[in-house]
Amino acid sequence: MGAAEGLRIVPLVRDDRVLVTFELADGFTDEVRAAVRSGLKTTFTYTVDLRLEVPAWVDRTIATAVLTNSVEYDNLTRQHSVVRVLDGTVESTQVTDSETVVRQLMTSFQRLPLFRTSVLEPNREYYVRITATARPTNGAFLWPWGSGTSGQAKFTFLR
Repeated sequence: MGAAEGLRIVPLVRDDRVLVTFELADGFTDEVRAAVRSGLKTTFTYTVDLRLEVPAWVDRTIATAVLTNSVEYDNLTRQHSVVRVLDGTVESTQVTDSETVVRQLMTSFQRLPLFRTSVLEPNREYYVRITATARPTNGAFLWPWGSGTSGQAKFTFLR
């Protein structure tokens, strides 16, 4: 499991997929909460790279997935609308009045089937690297680490 500034990542190979579980533990700051409550559309973007470790050379990116979560709060209905988009396709839309549910939807992901194992070579070491960014970044620091954070976790593909 890799961690950097509260980003925890666990890759898991099951059947023909690489499943990725991750959590941005410190992502829903007071500043983010205030931006959401103001009705400002707030978006977290996670770029997930599947990379091959290449000794004494530049590591190679095998595949990339982009996951975008946006939340908008309607002050009249007091409802949050959360939309999850994976590689340009809307995966889910959820409406809730719970800030706890919004926090979980925006920062926690369980066993996402992001990559196929057909692109992997057996008995090689790979890693998943995730870079997280937030919008808006309108001059106020939404996150304690500024414009974004990243983390990675290794795994060995066995067949």
